[in-house]
Amino acid sequence: MNLTLTTSASGVAQQEQQDMTARVARAKTSFAAGMAVLPAPRRAAMHALYGFCREVDDIADDGPTEAERRAGLMAWRQRIELLFAQGEAGHPITRALLPAIREFGLIAKDFQDIIDGMAMDAGAPVAAPDPAWLDLYCDRVASAVGRASVRIFGDAGADAMQVAHHLGRALQLTNILRDLDEDGRRGRLYLPDALLRRHGLPPNLDALRHPGLPPVCRDLAQSAEAHFAAARQAMRRAERRAMLPARMMGGYYAAILQRLIKQDWRDLSRRAAIPAWRKLWIMARARWEA
Repeated sequence: MNLTLTTSASGVAQQEQQDMTARVARAKTSFAAGMAVLPAPRRAAMHALYGFCREVDDIADDGPTEAERRAGLMAWRQRIELLFAQGEAGHPITRALLPAIREFGLIAKDFQDIIDGMAMDAGAPVAAPDPAWLDLYCDRVASAVGRASVRIFGDAGADAMQVAHHLGRALQLTNILRDLDEDGRRGRLYLPDALLRRHGLPPNLDALRHPGLPPVCRDLAQSAEAHFAAARQAMRRAERRAMLPARMMGGYYAAILQRLIKQDWRDLSRRAAIPAWRKLWIMARARWEA
């Protein structure tokens, strides 16, 4: 074995991992804090998963044309297929994912589901989807990430999968309710058509300027709260220590949702945030519950 080449390859892998860690840190999300509690191999696996999700999300959001967005996602479908079928890892992200697949039993379907979710955003802008479409979207872009995550956390049992199912939906609905203004500027409206019509709002972007918007958002917030509650119940049945990052993420996003409810969607340009002390309290409480 050529020692020089081996050392060089190791250095490249180390640099790629450092780059992914830096990308997580730059994002300044609750994700970084939640993953910091994991042992190094699991943390590296989560950083690789985050890198994959960011990559395909950027393609779906920022590709200049629909054709280019779909081509970019198709390239990732093929990379994931080759990664799981043959261990082929020619991209920094797939190289980072490979040890996680081997060590933590990740499955290809979760990654393909995530790509399917991004493809739902890659076409014409979403405008007041039907409830079934919205639930499928939440499953693909959020719960599928959760299914991969709980495997990395150390619990692939049925209760952990229920955590992924409900927490993913709770987080995504909270994101939708928080990002109405930002999504609207992209021509997107994820509020379901049935809910809009029930409150007498038009099923299009005009709903964002309608005085009846807050009751619609309150109703969707109730759905998110129900998913948060179901996720907490499932966490109690799952392996408690493995669920620590999930408890942290759940606590953080539940606090964001409560802040949104308090603001009552009166000013969509005002982004809901929670103070640093509250974040620290959420993290401490999640550790105590472990």
